[in-house]
Amino acid sequence: MRFFIAQIGRTVGINGDLKLHIHSDFPEQFQANNTFESDIGTLQINRFDPKRSTVSFVGYATLEDAKRLTNVKLYADDAQTKKNCMLQEGEYFWFDVIGCQIVESGETLGRVISIERLVDTDFMSVETASNLVEKGSAKSFLIPYIPRYIQSVNIDKKEIVTHDAKEILEAS
Repeated sequence: MRFFIAQIGRTVGINGDLKLHIHSDFPEQFQANNTFESDIGTLQINRFDPKRSTVSFVGYATLEDAKRLTNVKLYADDAQTKKNCMLQEGEYFWFDVIGCQIVESGETLGRVISIERLVDTDFMSVETASNLVEKGSAKSFLIPYIPRYIQSVNIDKKEIVTHDAKEILEAS
């Protein structure tokens, strides 16, 4: 599975540098010699300036060549992401959280189907368990990924234990 992580913008200056619009929480992955899949094939970074968010690519040294990369999207897969992006304790990749069961007081409330970022908070989009939908619950609901609701995460068991998430479901 591949993930959209950046989009190449307009050229900057006369040396073939391009603006890089990062759509990832891990700008450190954009290092010289790292390669990424794109809409037009594999691209290798020549240099990256994190302060200016500019990038140049191997084989696109002239301004004219670099202009051909404007609006191209960059992608990474989960193995590449795990290799290039370091997590802090208690942090998880979105692709590891997706598919986890939401459990509260021993009851399965549903399964995480996606994650949405609204302003500066991540929300897990949960497909409600079919037995709860049959009892009249909403087919899906959002849980803020904040300590008030998340008690524990076990990626190996694909399980997230929550507190007060059932109240969110009932109010949905």
